[in-house]
Amino acid sequence: MSDEEVMAMISTRDAKGDHTKPGELMKIAMDTNYAKSAFGTKIPGLTVIARARGADWLYTYLRTFYVDESRPTGVNNIVFPDVGMPHVFWEMQGMQKANFVTETDSEGTEHKVYKGMEQVSPGTMSKEQYDAFVGDLVNFMVYMGEPVQTERKSIGIWVLVFLFGFTVIAYLLKKEYWKDIH
Repeated sequence: MSDEEVMAMISTRDAKGDHTKPGELMKIAMDTNYAKSAFGTKIPGLTVIARARGADWLYTYLRTFYVDESRPTGVNNIVFPDVGMPHVFWEMQGMQKANFVTETDSEGTEHKVYKGMEQVSPGTMSKEQYDAFVGDLVNFMVYMGEPVQTERKSIGIWVLVFLFGFTVIAYLLKKEYWKDIH
């Protein structure tokens, strides 16, 4: 293989068409104006969702797509009903069918209650492999949503230690100043 062929295989291009460096952050391929016209709103990145709703929510969201012929994308989601996002990992997970039962509450109102998933068609991964894949992906998205989080937390610990020490010194100083008055 030539150097150009290797470069074409391992790199992507930016909006201008220039090669990007390996390890550079990838940008969303969908134009903001197109996203707004297609979906009615600017599409947030899943890293934003990971920061706003948390890793557990995103993990569950990516695992609970199910077949729903009434939706434009052919799928729906348990944790985010009527979502506009298609199930991008359907080949890996396979297609699932959600089982709902109708229950009546104490006031006589009927509700559809989720009772689990049933595999309709298998994916390229087993359930355990897919769950591990989604877990790794969500952890990466949480990290990319706020890469300085570990540094921020370690600085926070030192700030708390400083405040505790300052409080002790301020208390001793107050005691010394008020010693002559009491």
